[in-house]
Amino acid sequence: MQQVENGVSADTIEGVAWRKSRHSGGNGNCVEVASLPGQGVAVRNSRFPDGPALVYTREEIAAFLAGVKDGEFDFALV
Repeated sequence: MQQVENGVSADTIEGVAWRKSRHSGGNGNCVEVASLPGQGVAVRNSRFPDGPALVYTREEIAAFLAGVKDGEFDFALV
């Protein structure tokens, strides 16, 4: 199993399917996520698919998504 760490070039992560939100427009300003073997989740900027990937645990992603759903990060869009 490939060991994936924060900052690794996203295009070197093997065997994953990158996904973006259906709410993303066609202008390339999307965040993409991929499930990693071993229970991690990688995140990358779709404008720079070979740029660095940030790697989180599933628990970290779950906590972040719960905060998004509760509106805790709405301030970032103002």
